[in-house]
Amino acid sequence: MNLAYLTDIIILLAASVFAVPLSRLVGLGTVPGFLIAGIVVGPSVLGLIDNRTEIYHLAELGVVLLLFVIGIELKPARLWAMRRMVFGLGSLQVIVTGGLISATCYFVFGVELRAAILVGPALALSSTAFVLQLLTEQKMLASGYGRTCVSVLLFQDLAVVPLLALASLLTATNLTIDKDISLALVEALIILALIILGGRYLLQPILQRVARFGSPEIFTASVVLLVLGTAVLMTKIGLSMAMGAFVAGLLVADSEFRHQVVAEIQPFRGLLLGLFFMTMGMSLELTSLFETPFVFAGLVLLLMLSKVVVLWLLARLFGHKGGLTSAIALLLAQSGEFALVLFAVAFDSTLLDEALHNQLLVVVVLSMLLTPPLAEWAYRLATSDKEEYLEDGEIKGKVASALVVIVGFGRVGRRVGQILELRNVPYVAVDKNVSVVKHERKAGRSVFYGDARRPDVLKSVGVGDSSLVMVTIDDFKGTEQLVTLLRRTFPALDILARGHDLERCKSLHAHGAWLAVSENLEASIALAQAALEKVNGDDTENETTIMQFRRDYYSASKKQA
Repeated sequence: MNLAYLTDIIILLAASVFAVPLSRLVGLGTVPGFLIAGIVVGPSVLGLIDNRTEIYHLAELGVVLLLFVIGIELKPARLWAMRRMVFGLGSLQVIVTGGLISATCYFVFGVELRAAILVGPALALSSTAFVLQLLTEQKMLASGYGRTCVSVLLFQDLAVVPLLALASLLTATNLTIDKDISLALVEALIILALIILGGRYLLQPILQRVARFGSPEIFTASVVLLVLGTAVLMTKIGLSMAMGAFVAGLLVADSEFRHQVVAEIQPFRGLLLGLFFMTMGMSLELTSLFETPFVFAGLVLLLMLSKVVVLWLLARLFGHKGGLTSAIALLLAQSGEFALVLFAVAFDSTLLDEALHNQLLVVVVLSMLLTPPLAEWAYRLATSDKEEYLEDGEIKGKVASALVVIVGFGRVGRRVGQILELRNVPYVAVDKNVSVVKHERKAGRSVFYGDARRPDVLKSVGVGDSSLVMVTIDDFKGTEQLVTLLRRTFPALDILARGHDLERCKSLHAHGAWLAVSENLEASIALAQAALEKVNGDDTENETTIMQFRRDYYSASKKQA
């Protein structure tokens, strides 16, 4: 066994355990923490890691899984709801900023044309992971300021795919730029056809059978096989593994299995992506930074200032005013993780030489490290405006989200859903029975396959954003475990649970349920109410008696819990 390789992994894990929490504590965030950990253990500082090449190949899987999750999240309905900002402001930001940076690289700094064509759009992309984390911490994700930033990030995520294709095509020196673009369009059509055919005729039946007959381990293996298989298939036709993973994500974006799939991938993605950022940190040559600090400071300032100016002008063009305009520009001024991904691909394909690659990495990392103070400034500017300029459906308010999450969509859960539908209350349900999920989705209901005992599944279906969760499964031990998990993971959440009798309702209250409903009691009440109506007639005293009895019963269960 190669103990040196294992020792390197232990060193990287130990460095991340110390660096990432410390980075978050001082307000830098998770991604800079991984980068700093890589810098410290790399050759520029302590020199603890020698085997960077093999670790980098393993870390590439993190990028593959990141693109897969992005493909799942970029649902067509979500893009359409915010189409004006996504395809208007987002596309203009990437095109204008990318063109400006590419022209500067080529005409001012003498970068080779093909490299400059890729460097400009890559640096125009902001850090999706970083910005979303900051918006979440500031509780500004649903504001006009937050949703505009998210719209721009959505288009940037979309732009990664053609840029990955462009990185591969630009290395073909026997093609002209016109032919490169034509070939990219043909490839895009082929990919679209694969998405439609694969998702409609192959993927869904396979996942249904695996979920119905296989074990959870086999489902996980199937998901990993889907991602890696599609990624390798794309490399066979001349595209990148990352693009293949993105296509695989799109295949399951509208599937009933999307939330369970995300939950299966999330642990691998987080760890391997962190490893990727650490390898980027290890590859930084800080000697050049220390030798010419003012040059790098000027480059970072030029990059961020150009992005701020372009974003400010475009935000004004799209109707934003005052401090909100400046806030959007400041928050998206950095370059991000996808620039690191694109530069890694370009370097591997010899599109970028080593010196330029190292300089670009330093500029990207420094711009990310400068983001937290800019984000704080942006927050003050955004909250200083009394009025948020919320125009059109894509920014005004939240995109329709579920107010209720139902765990278990059997007889009880289905009836609850039907009642909510009568009052036009949006809900999402999750169930482990593939047949139930398939039947309800044919009826047009938002029911997804998933194991609710997995916190990642609960987060993926939107439990953290919902008003309340109903646990309606017909398994008391399972209900008890779920209530405990929900209370621990989401302390402020209102939880409604299905009990059977008074003793079980007491137990569910003790485990954190806001309300536990006794089936025996409700059946008894229905029978008693029918009897009273038959004997005494339909009067208000009967209703008052029933209501008081119900109130006393549930009050007793809460007090004794």
